[in-house]
Formats: sequence, structure tokens, C-alpha cells
Amino acid sequence: MSALSLRLPESIHRHIREIAKKERVSINQFISSAVSEKISALMTEDYLEKRAKRAKKRDFRKILAKVPSRAPILGDEL
Repeated sequence: MSALSLRLPESIHRHIREIAKKERVSINQFISSAVSEKISALMTEDYLEKRAKRAKKRDFRKILAKVPSRAPILGDEL
């Protein structure tokens, strides 16, 4: 594991402290989790962009054509 010195505005530090306390985790655990979530989101975005570039509209339409036409389930009509 490595150490990282980080400067934060006091307001952000205060929020982190409050949330970590509420979640019953250390500030280090909270920040580590938050950074991990951000990395995961960015990697997912990159993955989806790469997949989208490989996609073909023809194939998409072919798949959609297999979806049956029916009335929406109650509650889904909007």
C-alpha cells in the first residue's frame, strides 16, 4: 500500500469527515472507496465507448425486430 499526501479545501474535508463518521468508516477507507468508484465509472465509460464504436446499426435493428410488440406493463406506460 502507498501513502498519498492530499490537500483539500476545508469544506470538502469537513464533508468527508461527516460522511465517513455517518458511514462508520475511516476517512482513508471513505476516500479509497470514492476513488475506486470513480475509477470504475471512468473505466466503464471507456469500455462502453469502445464497444459502441464496434456496433453496427444493422445488427441493432435486427435485435430490436425480435422484441415483441405489446402494451406496457402497468406503471411503465409513461
